[in-house]
Amino acid sequence: MAEKFVHNMMRGLGSPVEHRGEIIVIGLGRFGSALSRSLVDMGHEVLGLDVNPGPVQEHTGLLTHVAEVDTTSERALRQLGVADATTVIVCIGNDVEASVLTTAALSDLEVPNIWAKAMTEPHGRILTRVGARNVVFPEADMGERVAHLVTGRMMEYLALDEDFVLAEMVAPKLIVGIPLGDSNLRRDHRVTIVCHKPQNGRFTHADRDTVLDGQDLIVVAGGRDDVEDFGRATR
Repeated sequence: MAEKFVHNMMRGLGSPVEHRGEIIVIGLGRFGSALSRSLVDMGHEVLGLDVNPGPVQEHTGLLTHVAEVDTTSERALRQLGVADATTVIVCIGNDVEASVLTTAALSDLEVPNIWAKAMTEPHGRILTRVGARNVVFPEADMGERVAHLVTGRMMEYLALDEDFVLAEMVAPKLIVGIPLGDSNLRRDHRVTIVCHKPQNGRFTHADRDTVLDGQDLIVVAGGRDDVEDFGRATR
């Protein structure tokens, strides 16, 4: 989930913001820790901030810089140079007040690309109103993904937006043994097979001439309901 957040953040879900310089991650709990480490692995410089000394000590040497600070204080953030940052991610967990006050302080500092983690829909709306450019719900997103995986029909599930998803599944019998161009998938099911992976092989692009085997894995793209209906037809 942290890696998905990273890719969404660098892509930008609102109007594009060109990132530059050090990325600041506020809140080094489980999600903030995984996120900051993913950013470092991707080659970014990361300043990790937390109000508690434990997480700060734990991440010393793992991130580019770390600091113990009350992030609800605009003055403290300014002293750390946060006002000069392009991208700041608020990963504060259950302390909703600190999450909102930190986001508001970042907005007052005119940070252009503020991302924030929300626990609930009302929390997310408040974060948006006080200045968050993008709000994510990692727990809800993960819950939706797991709900699709535990049914056994899908092996991976990724929502790209509210009504478009990618799903990995075993090729259904209805399209096995015939060229995809003859399967009428778009007409009958309103989905597209993006790529496929033969047993013991690697994923490769799928085209009109691709013929699937019953053991092939496929990645299907389409509207949420259409992909779910297609998934139910796979067995």
